[in-house]
Amino acid sequence: MLRKIPYYFILLLLSTQSIAQSSKIDSIKKVISGQSIVTEKVNSLLSLSREFYSISPEEAINYATTARDLAQKAQYKNGLAYAYKNLGIAYYMLGNYVVSIENYERSLALFDSLNDKAGVANILSNEGSVFFNKGDDEKALELNLKALRVSEEIGDTLRILTALQNIGAVYYNKPSTRNQAIEYFLRALPMSELLKNNDAIGTITVNIGELYLLKGNYDSALIYFKKSLVAYKGSENIPYTLNDIGKVYQKRKDYQTAISYHQQAFDISEKLNAKVDMGQSLLGLGDTYMGKGDASTAIGYYKRSEVILKEISDATYDLENAYKGLAAAYASKSDFKNAFKYETLFTSVKDSLYNLDIAKKLSSLQFNFDIQKKQSQIDLLKKDQVLQELDLKKQKLTKNALMIGLALLSLIAVILYRNYRNKIKTNKLLDAQKVKIENLLLNILPAEVAEELQKNGTATPRFYKMASVLFTDFKGFTKLSEKLTPQEVISELDIFFMAFDDIVDKYGLEKIKTIGDSYMCAGGIPTEDNSHPLNIVKAGLEMQEFILKRNAERAKMNLPEWNIRIGINTGQLVAGVVGKKKYAYDIWGSTVNVASRMESNGEPGRVNISSATYELIKDKYSCTHRGKIFAKNIGEVDMYFVEDEIHS
Repeated sequence: MLRKIPYYFILLLLSTQSIAQSSKIDSIKKVISGQSIVTEKVNSLLSLSREFYSISPEEAINYATTARDLAQKAQYKNGLAYAYKNLGIAYYMLGNYVVSIENYERSLALFDSLNDKAGVANILSNEGSVFFNKGDDEKALELNLKALRVSEEIGDTLRILTALQNIGAVYYNKPSTRNQAIEYFLRALPMSELLKNNDAIGTITVNIGELYLLKGNYDSALIYFKKSLVAYKGSENIPYTLNDIGKVYQKRKDYQTAISYHQQAFDISEKLNAKVDMGQSLLGLGDTYMGKGDASTAIGYYKRSEVILKEISDATYDLENAYKGLAAAYASKSDFKNAFKYETLFTSVKDSLYNLDIAKKLSSLQFNFDIQKKQSQIDLLKKDQVLQELDLKKQKLTKNALMIGLALLSLIAVILYRNYRNKIKTNKLLDAQKVKIENLLLNILPAEVAEELQKNGTATPRFYKMASVLFTDFKGFTKLSEKLTPQEVISELDIFFMAFDDIVDKYGLEKIKTIGDSYMCAGGIPTEDNSHPLNIVKAGLEMQEFILKRNAERAKMNLPEWNIRIGINTGQLVAGVVGKKKYAYDIWGSTVNVASRMESNGEPGRVNISSATYELIKDKYSCTHRGKIFAKNIGEVDMYFVEDEIHS
């Protein structure tokens, strides 16, 4: 887990926060009240807006907007550039990333026209942070590489350090690029040491250590974790690094040393009242005792971590691991009642994380869509700045002789003609973009929903009394993916999912989405019909048949098998697009949740259906009753394996 992503402007934010912040704000306000020179007043307003970034972004926007308007009126370009930059940061703090990028683009254009390379590098880095946080690693990498190039041109050590750290953070995200992440973090380390920035040193070394830990290079991991401890000495970050060191010794099966480090981490975090670190320390102790074979002691630590982590809203991933550990610990003691209890809690948290991941991906898609729409507006704003500069020249030239004025009028006529032609080109580009967006909508949404969105700007979700939902998931996908290269994993998933798409089309079903190695489709939506229960069962059986044939081909090549579970349920649900800006067709309701439970409680190579589906297809297929499961908000649900088709 990446410890920190210390973007340059975030470092600036932290540097402005101090005990005397309130008095500093009052002091700046007094200075502003007595200032008459516009440029000085603009600079003071910008300083004031920076003070409000973390305590009240709305106030920061108010002061930056006032500074912007004054700078614009006084033609103070440098102040205007910084005003747009401050607005970009404030909107970022509010989570309004589209408006943040819009202001950064204006700031970037002004810094570029002023040949202020430090300003250009700063804005490129800030934009990179926005795209990184929205999950667009490719764009984040492009912007930070540009920031690095400009920073190196001017020899700005701090901005070089920031760009190197940011690039390392992007490369950290994917297993296939983690060697590059180490390379960039190692390049950043001497820079942080030159600046004597202990926070940066600690962050970089702990990230390098975690990368080596992921690679199984425990000696190198320990070297960098211990460097991090030295840099973090006396700071609240110490428990995090101590827990990382505990993980290394746990991997080495040196359980006593691992316990010592996790206990140190807990003791320090308890004094600091750092709840997240306390929960992670107890979780580490539980994992260590489980590795040691002491399930009873492990249970005690897991339960203590559960109590703490349940109080923290953003500790869901750690809570998931606590439930997973408790389920495994009770299972090893043959206490299957408690094992089932915590396995159920683990599944529930896993489902919530699954929904969170979906929401994040939808948010990222919406962000990219909004940025594309804004791009044409940003281009026009840049042209507007050029026109403003030309207008200033015009005002000066009109004071000269009549002949110069006539020449100027001729020049303006030429410029207007060019602008007219540019406008035509822009309209053509916008028309082409519109066609692309329409095609994109038809690719991700059912035709009738896409048509409703284009016509009304919204699409009303519909309630369906009867629909069928199918989930698939590959068993042991994580272990399988560790044996294959990323390219092999993606290639094989592509083969499976393209085949599933053909099967879904064949039986008149609607593909909903794929998340990782999971595939989801439904029948009876968006067009209602009565044959969807039978068709979706046929589709599930045909998917298993395709997997069987594909595994036979892979066996001939001495390649590992891919085994899939399939679950189906039938019932009421709601389908459609929620809101005005979330362009993704989805389904909701307990019917969907039960279908997911059918999949997770199934077996590889089989199609597991609920009693609701069974009642609708039992005359066509023989089925084997498997018992009951408990579904949240539903109660007990019978499960059946689909066997053979009944021939009359």
